[in-house]
Amino acid sequence: KRLIAINHIQNKTMQKQPAMVLPGAVQMRIKSSQSSTGERLSQTKSMVLPEPGTLQKPTILKGEYLNKAKIAEGGKKLRKNWNSTWAVLCSNQLLFFKESKQEAVANLKPGGKPDGVDLCGAVIEWTTEKSSRKNVFQITTPNGHEFLLQADHFPTISKWYDAIKKAVDSLSSGAGGQSCGRASLHRSNSTECLSRPTCEPTKPKPKETKSENRRSIMFKLNYSASDSADKNGVKNRLKKFISRRPSMKTLQEKGLIKDRVFGCHMLTLCERERTTVPTFVKLCIEEVEKRGVEADGIYRVSGNLAIIQKLRFLVDQEEELNLGDSQWEDIHVITGALKMFFRELPEPLFPFRFFDLFVEAISKEPTQKVQALKKLIHQAPKPNHNTIKLLFHHLRRVLMKSQKNLMSTQGISIVFGPTLMWPEFESGNMEVNMVYQNQIVESILIECVEIFGPEGM
Repeated sequence: KRLIAINHIQNKTMQKQPAMVLPGAVQMRIKSSQSSTGERLSQTKSMVLPEPGTLQKPTILKGEYLNKAKIAEGGKKLRKNWNSTWAVLCSNQLLFFKESKQEAVANLKPGGKPDGVDLCGAVIEWTTEKSSRKNVFQITTPNGHEFLLQADHFPTISKWYDAIKKAVDSLSSGAGGQSCGRASLHRSNSTECLSRPTCEPTKPKPKETKSENRRSIMFKLNYSASDSADKNGVKNRLKKFISRRPSMKTLQEKGLIKDRVFGCHMLTLCERERTTVPTFVKLCIEEVEKRGVEADGIYRVSGNLAIIQKLRFLVDQEEELNLGDSQWEDIHVITGALKMFFRELPEPLFPFRFFDLFVEAISKEPTQKVQALKKLIHQAPKPNHNTIKLLFHHLRRVLMKSQKNLMSTQGISIVFGPTLMWPEFESGNMEVNMVYQNQIVESILIECVEIFGPEGM
């Protein structure tokens, strides 16, 4: 009787103490009886299985704000739109929240999920072509989704790149696949762990219909059969076209191809125009002297580059040019075009072979320097000599109006030094060469009459 009373009290006590049940949990009761004593002892062991969608994946890299842009979805290109996102790297997913993870989880609706990138089979690489921003890498998933991630500080983005790269490599090689693709089942009061797959089963690809399959096979057969014939046909047609192609001289005679003015060699241009000074240079100098000699900062102030390019295009097309037209009313456009003409010569106005000789000449004594400069200029080809003479007489007239245009000999030499001469090979110091260029032009300007003689001669 005493034993029966004790058993009765124990059973009542155990019934009064409810077992702790977690939400979404499955309970397994294991009852064991001891037949020898007649006692019935009830022991409860719980095996906790989280509900789908609430599985806690192990976090590899804690959250941090990064700049994200999704540029493709399912292979379809999207408009790039950068936005700041709170990124969290798990073992097989990269999750994106609008704000920090703690706040985002609290604001999620029941059943809601954050945006994420499945890293299984993904490709990660640095890129400079997809964005003008620095420190950008791209993640491409097998289903055609493409993401760009960026941070202003390279150590930050490099840390994320290395971590994601390691996770992708781990998934592709199968190492750690159990921790990435499986959720753990923990038995309460036990260290044992059961596992089950958590990844959603991959949907089988839709099979091609018979008509589509047959069409693709027929296309491949036809293409492979006619591929070699098409290549041979293209080669033969190209050979015939090249052999029948008219020469450059024939095209020029027919007027289909016109020689350019900008970028043309001085000798070639003057021979074509049958003159010793390019026509465009004459027109520019005449127009500047007509209405621009007294302009403030003449040759120093830059003109509108778009209008200068328009003027250049018209000159190259050999169309009738009137620099007095209202569209060229800004005199700095004309001076800018003249400087561009000299800069784009294949060989400078002062030929390459004279550069070192001019440098030696300005290093001599003043009396010998003038004679050396005069001798070198007279040795230049006639088109070069006559153009130099016309230009420097013009620049001397500009300097005579220095009180109004505020241009000095040194200012003109700084503008025209690198424009009129440069070495064929930049072997020395560029700054030293620039000093020589300026000094040569300044010396010729000062001794203009001595070197070229009075105007009109």
